[in-house]
Amino acid sequence: MAYQYDGFDLTGKVAVITGGNGGIGLGYARGVAAAGADVSIWGTNPDKNAAAEAELRGINPSASALCCDVSDEEQVEEAMAAVVERYGRVDACFPNAGIGTQNQKGFHEHSNEDWFSVIDVNLHGVFFTLRAATRQMIAQGEGGSLVLTSSGTAIQGAARGQAYAATKGAMLAMMMGLSVEMARYKINANAVIPGWIDTAMTERLFTWDKFVDNVMPRIPMRRWGVPDDFGAIAVYLMSNAARWHTGDVIKIDGGFSIF
Repeated sequence: MAYQYDGFDLTGKVAVITGGNGGIGLGYARGVAAAGADVSIWGTNPDKNAAAEAELRGINPSASALCCDVSDEEQVEEAMAAVVERYGRVDACFPNAGIGTQNQKGFHEHSNEDWFSVIDVNLHGVFFTLRAATRQMIAQGEGGSLVLTSSGTAIQGAARGQAYAATKGAMLAMMMGLSVEMARYKINANAVIPGWIDTAMTERLFTWDKFVDNVMPRIPMRRWGVPDDFGAIAVYLMSNAARWHTGDVIKIDGGFSIF
């Protein structure tokens, strides 16, 4: 009998993807849904949720969307409970929801509100989501996968983006701690650092000629990334193929960080 390998088959597994109604999150969702996973995407925009849910159901009819503000602990707990009620389990969690720096002021002019508006979503929201997910995975006793979406700002300096960078750097530290603590439960934890991706968050920059002229020559692949560049890594990290892969920071940036 010829050797067969089904390590990337996600049939019967359930993924929670926050910020899954667009951008990289939707790229993750498309990938794992196509590999057979039941997918629950969370977002705060009802119209975007509905559109993404319809698209994903065209890939896997079991897909669903929930309105959830991850900065609100109660909403996160309710959403995770709804996922478990609907699908019976959680096998992978992608805490991907995040916002960028919400103003163009210098660091010395940032207000407390400027700072906490980013921290509340990008860091507290990740904590609330991962806590709820790991609680469920541990109770199931069958392992799982945690995939955190960090940023190049965690490893490279960026002016006027200190709040955003602080959250993304903290996510790497959180991931490493989780990879050690959760290993006993067969739960792996890894982080993805995207490069410059063509999403709603970067739309303003990508229409700015000076930015494009300076950044594009630094990308060896000579193109912006797109959300579907992240489907394969989502499938891999959620699959049995990655069961011994943990504590890693994976850069998907067209070579930007090394050139």
